[in-house]
Order: sequence, then structure tokens, then C-alpha cells
Amino acid sequence: MKLASRLPAWSTLAPIATCIVLALVLTGYRPTLPGLFEVLVVTALVGGIVAAVFHAEVVAHRVGEPYGTLVLALAVTAIEVALIVSLMIAGGEAASGLARDTVFASVMIILNGMVGICLLSGGRRHGEQSFGLFGISAALATLAAISVLTLVLPNYTTTTPGPVYSSSQLLFIAIVSLVLYGTFVLIQTVRHRDYFLPVEAEADEAVHAQPPSNKTAILSAALLLACLGSVVLLAKTLSPTLEAVVADMGAPKTLVGIIIAAVVLLPESIAAYQAARANRLQTSLNLALGSALASIGLTIPAVALVSLMNGWSLTLGIDAKSTVLLLLSLLVASLSLGTGRTTVMQGTVHLVIFAVYLFTAIVP
Repeated sequence: MKLASRLPAWSTLAPIATCIVLALVLTGYRPTLPGLFEVLVVTALVGGIVAAVFHAEVVAHRVGEPYGTLVLALAVTAIEVALIVSLMIAGGEAASGLARDTVFASVMIILNGMVGICLLSGGRRHGEQSFGLFGISAALATLAAISVLTLVLPNYTTTTPGPVYSSSQLLFIAIVSLVLYGTFVLIQTVRHRDYFLPVEAEADEAVHAQPPSNKTAILSAALLLACLGSVVLLAKTLSPTLEAVVADMGAPKTLVGIIIAAVVLLPESIAAYQAARANRLQTSLNLALGSALASIGLTIPAVALVSLMNGWSLTLGIDAKSTVLLLLSLLVASLSLGTGRTTVMQGTVHLVIFAVYLFTAIVP
């Protein structure tokens, strides 16, 4: 996308309007007309998401790849972690499964929904797309290791009964998750940065756009954080309405977590989709897989620390149905992204798995 030297007015006004709506929510303001408040919140939510995508593009274009994709992934994950931790502290041990549900939903949404839409839309428009195989393979290997160690292995340990780790096991897995994610970031940004750089066609296209100034990039970074924070908090205010709708449908409560995770990940999803449509699949996959790694690699250690400090049992193991879907997703991703080239076929397969995940969440 072409970026102007100055930010357009709407990109500054939208975050301000979103923050104003959030302030009204936090102060307990409610309009007299029924339903008007929800419409106002949804409108502010959409405006914040669109503005977040724009400012993420500005920052990414200034810092370059792969740092640009890392900016949005870490920003969203930091806010998500803070939100989960605050809800756990407020809910106590009763919210011990919140982190598991949120992380699993995020991984499935990214690995199947986000990746599937990007591959399908990019393949439909450009026929066949290519990307650097080494960086994506490293991301998938890291994601598979962290996912299985945090979401599957707890079901099979015997020190403590149930899908939980003992205190020593939980501390060890938290350290392992940080080591794996930290090593991946080191590889991505320092030692093997070239693995994650766009292919020649993408790089040539990106050179034509003049990078924004440092002042513009800093302003966009601040507005990006404001947008992301407001979007996450506004999404949480809609959770009672979502819970009522889900209850009326007769669906499990886990569907609420899926919807909220989808809203939180929407800025990253839109940015990844736009990159795939612009034939920048390397950037798209960097953003998608990097988001999944940041989500699980940073969330689990944070909630583990909170649980250990408060003496809570942290429920991490997913059920048998979810385990099958997770392992299938990791297997298919390793096959579909294992050649360095993709078409609409790979995108269709990922979206079918995502549809099955959503359907079985509603009809378990």
C-alpha cells in the first residue's frame, strides 16, 4: 500500500473515537434507547480494527521485514496476555481454563482460518504463490513443539491427576516455552533474518513506496497500541451479549471464547489477508504464524507465573476432540507449507478444517 508522508485524518480520529467510547463504557454510561449502546460499541470496535490495520502497515513499512510483522504480533499478544491475566486474577481458580481455551482458539483460528483465507484469496488472484521455505519450516516446528507441550502433554503426565501440570512441571514448561519462542525471535530478527525476508517480487514492489518518517512511525505506533487496547477491552464488554446469544443457540460456552479471540485477532487477520492479496505471501505467513507463536509462547508463561504465585491449578490439557483437530492442523500445515509454493487447494483444505472446528464447537 502507498503511504502518505502525513497520516490521513480518519486514521487519527478513529482511535480517538474508539477511546472515547471505551471511556463511556468504563464510566458506566448507558443510553436510554435499548440496543443503541451495543451498536455504538460495535461501530467503535470496527473503527478501531480498521485504524489498527492501517497503523500497523505504517510501522511495518518503516521498520521493514521481518520486524514489521513482529510489531503487530507482539502488540496484540501483550494486550491479550494482560487481559487474560487480569481476568484470571479477578475470577480466581474458577478461571483456570481461560488461558487454555483462549490459546487453543487463537492457534486454530490462525493456523486454519487466517492461513486458509490468505492461501485461498492469494491463490485465486495470482494462481500460484511462493515463499521462503526455511523460515516457515522453523515457525511450524516451533509452533508444533510449544502447542503439544502446553496443550496435549498435560493430559498424559501422572504426577498430578487431570489435565494439569504439577508446580515444578508447570514452571519447567513455562521456561521451555520462553526458550523456544525467544530462540525463534532471535533466528527471525538476527541470525537468519534472510529466511523471513520477502521473495524478490515482493521486495521489488515494496521498494517503490517511500517509507514514512520517524515522527509519523512513532505516532502510528502510539495510535496502534491505543487501537489494540480499546478493541480488546470493547470486545470484552460485548461478552455478556455474546453469552446470551450463545445460550439461546444452545451452544457450549467455549464458543464465546472463540468469538472474542476472533475479534482480538481481526487486525492481524486483515493485515495478513491484504498482504496475500498483494502477492506478498511471505509477509502474510510471517504475520500469521508469528501471531500464533507469540500467542502461545508468551501467554502460557505469563499465566503459569500467576498460577504459581497464587497456588492455583492451571488447566492446560485440551479434550480428545480438540487434540485430534490440533494434531490434524499441524500435520496439514506442515504438508501444505512444505514445498514453498501454494495454490487454492491448500487454502481450501485449511478452511475446511476450520469449518469443522467451528461446527464441532457448536455441536460437540
